[in-house]
Amino acid sequence: MRSVFTAGSQHEQVTFCVDPASGLRAIIAIYSTALGPALGGTRFHPYADEDAALLDALALSRAMAYKAACAGLDLGGGKAVIIGDPRRDKSERLLRAYGRFVSSLGGRYITACDVGTYVEDMDVIARESRWVTGRSPLHGGSGDSGILTAYGVFEGMRACAEHVWGTPSLAGRRVAVAGLGKVGRRLVRRLLSDGAAVVAADVSQAALDRVRAEHPEVELRADPDALVSADVDVYSPCALGGALTAEVVGALRARVVCGGANNQLAEAGVDQLLAAAGVLYAPDFVVNAGGLIQAADEFEGYSHERAQARVSRIFASTLDVLAHAEQTAVTSTVAATQLAERRMAEIGQLRTILVP
Repeated sequence: MRSVFTAGSQHEQVTFCVDPASGLRAIIAIYSTALGPALGGTRFHPYADEDAALLDALALSRAMAYKAACAGLDLGGGKAVIIGDPRRDKSERLLRAYGRFVSSLGGRYITACDVGTYVEDMDVIARESRWVTGRSPLHGGSGDSGILTAYGVFEGMRACAEHVWGTPSLAGRRVAVAGLGKVGRRLVRRLLSDGAAVVAADVSQAALDRVRAEHPEVELRADPDALVSADVDVYSPCALGGALTAEVVGALRARVVCGGANNQLAEAGVDQLLAAAGVLYAPDFVVNAGGLIQAADEFEGYSHERAQARVSRIFASTLDVLAHAEQTAVTSTVAATQLAERRMAEIGQLRTILVP
């Protein structure tokens, strides 16, 4: 594991959590608490090995710090991963053991939902820790974060349309949505309401059937990879990360890439390839911040109207990033990172590291 950190990681803290009795193996990564406690979801995934889980936790927690900063939140960035198959390994015993590890960090890390975890899981974890958000409405939480995450991606996409085509609308545009889970399915609904034509894909037949029943006008495919070369205006990756590779850039026909997935760039330099190909890329940690904003709103006693109003600001923050990229002749990813790091340095200079 040591080689991961000599490669340039600047994380404040990484905690390995093991509870043999419940089968728990988890990693909690805190990138920064300069702006406040590190908020980030818990991903439950069958990683190939511990190294893969660690790399994912490091990358996701860094993105969460930038996401919070770009969204104007007084929060830092963290992420947790639980190693295992949630369909087979998830149990009350394991989640409560995990909750005790979260509690042991004393508020430096606050958890929420992510891939493989749901509001019901947060309710279980909260029985052992008060540092939990994204809970069910029954317990005072905001419920499913996919609704406002999709709304934020849609607002970011509208900003991209404004930047490229001069109008903040997807009406008359053809959009490819890859992944029809909690975010992708809601995004489809937003796009159709705005007048876009949608082609969508998912590896899950159940996900396809659900969208077919809700929106029969959507063109559906079983192979998400096929959407890369589809004749569309916008390509929207909404499944797992790493969707954008050099090969994908070479095959893309879309003018804009804007999606809900985290860590979409599979490797360094892909953002430069996108720019060189004339493809406008909306940094994922800017446009998919809706779920984070929703979870953070629970700290004030959740108000859907207030949270939605805050998520709508993603339109303006995306335009700011794209304008900064154009003015400074850097990629949109570099521009967003610069703006996030500037806020973390300026606003967080008196706190640097959170001590609960």
